Amino acid sequence: MKKLIYLSLALLIAVGFSCKSESSQDSLQGMIDKGLDRSLAQVKLMAADLMSQPDKLPRTIGKDGSFATSNSSWWCSGFFPGELWMLYEYTGDEALKTYADNYTRRVEKEQFNTGTHDLGFMLYCSYGHAYRLTGDEYYKNVLIQGANSLCTRFRPNIGIIQSWGSSKKWQCPVIIDNMMNLEFLEEVSKITKDPKYDEIANSHAHVTIKNHFRDDFSTFHVVNYDTLSTEVLARQTAQGYADESSWARGQAWGLYGYTMMYRETKKAEYLEQARHIAQFIMNHPNLPADKVPYWDFNAPNIPNEERDASAGSIIASALIELCQFVEGDESKAYCDLACQILKTLTSDEYLAEVGTNCNFILKHSVGSKPGHSEVDVPLTYADYYYIEALLRLKKLLK
Repeated sequence: MKKLIYLSLALLIAVGFSCKSESSQDSLQGMIDKGLDRSLAQVKLMAADLMSQPDKLPRTIGKDGSFATSNSSWWCSGFFPGELWMLYEYTGDEALKTYADNYTRRVEKEQFNTGTHDLGFMLYCSYGHAYRLTGDEYYKNVLIQGANSLCTRFRPNIGIIQSWGSSKKWQCPVIIDNMMNLEFLEEVSKITKDPKYDEIANSHAHVTIKNHFRDDFSTFHVVNYDTLSTEVLARQTAQGYADESSWARGQAWGLYGYTMMYRETKKAEYLEQARHIAQFIMNHPNLPADKVPYWDFNAPNIPNEERDASAGSIIASALIELCQFVEGDESKAYCDLACQILKTLTSDEYLAEVGTNCNFILKHSVGSKPGHSEVDVPLTYADYYYIEALLRLKKLLK
């Protein structure tokens, strides 16, 4: 209890929200309420708009400015259902629960998809919230089947879950994003009381620490393994600026993934990894003053490079959790950075007005700049982690 009280005070002090000169509108709680109210309005509009297209889920805004959707096989399909479940939990609004169930069921068939590592994003962010909030056996059964499908991608001789398919370019590619699917396995391990899911998650996390990170705790995007010798063949990027650069969302995935794995396992190596990644991010000379990162920390034209609100949202959400696992000045520093990111994201620069932005919540994210795909547009996962970060902060302040 004392630690939570300290954290609450630290959060208020860290970003200057306790100053008497600040208006009530600029208070920390006011920021949270503003962000959640705006999110609620946008999500309701989006949910209503897509009800006439029963197989579609929101994705982004296309190059022509039109609303772009996906089917359930797109890796982001679970984020919008997750937004609905989180906001249902926040408000208790039964209409949101009805929407959440509808959009969650649109992803149902992906429980049998063995061709992707992204089942955590697709199923845990949707069905995971659904089962947590309702206890419905239907949701649980989909989670278990989905976890079994994900486990087919585990390569025991290497100790990792293969991300993409084998090709002329890569034998066994593993991307840092894959850390985000381990929470799915940890949850199903608890649901079923079967340790195999936990064992796979821990193996993947341990091998990723060994092979994905540089001495400064920045991460490579892709590590390519030899399927026979298990040796690392190459360390590269697909979405970052260069093989040796630090792609911002990759850093965010790593921070979030190891913070989560410490929560689930209490293994010290995961906490240490999360702390090191956090220090890399917060002390990087190219982190802007408003703390929303450029799409790559080493992008060549900084400061004239696109920002990535999705990376900012993920980092903020992870830091709000991480600050509760450490103490003193370190905890306060993580709180400080998370609040500064959220303050920026809740400003007019990033937070869309109601009814604009094709009803996405945040502006200015980057999917893949090297691929000329989804550059400086809203992205559904930016919205998901923004809502999650605000709700985590709100809970922390209680």
